[in-house]
Amino acid sequence: MRMLESTFVRRGPGALPGVLLGLVLTLSLAPRAVLAQEATNTQGAAQSFGADWESWRADNSVADLASLQRGARAFLSYCNGCHSLKYMRYSRLGTDLEIPPEMVTKYLVPAGHKASDYIGTPMPPADAEAWFGKAPPDLSDIARARGTDYLYRYLTTFYVDSSRPTGANNLALPATAMPAVLSEREGLKRAVFKNVEVHGEGGAVETQSVFDHFEPVAAGNMSREQYDGLVRDIVNFLDYVGEPAQVHRRALGVWVVLFLLVFTWLAYLLKKEYWKDVH
Repeated sequence: MRMLESTFVRRGPGALPGVLLGLVLTLSLAPRAVLAQEATNTQGAAQSFGADWESWRADNSVADLASLQRGARAFLSYCNGCHSLKYMRYSRLGTDLEIPPEMVTKYLVPAGHKASDYIGTPMPPADAEAWFGKAPPDLSDIARARGTDYLYRYLTTFYVDSSRPTGANNLALPATAMPAVLSEREGLKRAVFKNVEVHGEGGAVETQSVFDHFEPVAAGNMSREQYDGLVRDIVNFLDYVGEPAQVHRRALGVWVVLFLLVFTWLAYLLKKEYWKDVH
């Protein structure tokens, strides 16, 4: 503004066309500068993707019924081939997730099984040990044992590793025997490590390889946001399986606490009535 005012003062009204020309040039170049800045920011974000993976959180909610339904569908499609849910029945799953019984029987219950059966896996344990070195674990209590954040990080930090029998490795669980079964959705990525010097025992300097970021190798059929949503749905479903009644328990807990508060108040009034003539 001071520059424009000084221009008018020094050059007078005749300077108006020059000022307008400068404004036009500035406005025409501004979008290019914005686009260049956005491209730089995007490139920087891509180069640092995954650097903060240890702080990633699932942020799931077992009260989200739609997410639980999507998570059940994804689990039975991608995970149930190897992993069982030995404490969950198909019928209980349908009731809690408000899935009609006929749809449970048609789309969820395998052929030859009943809705009252527990959710098992079709993979024989002997074959699982031969293929993966050990049988895949049952996932009924995995969310309670390891936490939802761990599960989210585990499913989002697979990377290509040709030294592994499955061709994949994982940051949350190094040397995992599980293949990257969701790579079709997420795509493939490579982990980039950097050498860092640290002081070991006795003050000796040691060089360690530390994870730096991920690099995309091949795109999947989902965007990063869509894949994050898929993983959160699966984690949310496993959180529900670990304690199917937790939503009801939390809702009931509010009334229990209110009852205890009222009962405590009544007990205090009763105590005052009994003891008012003692002293």
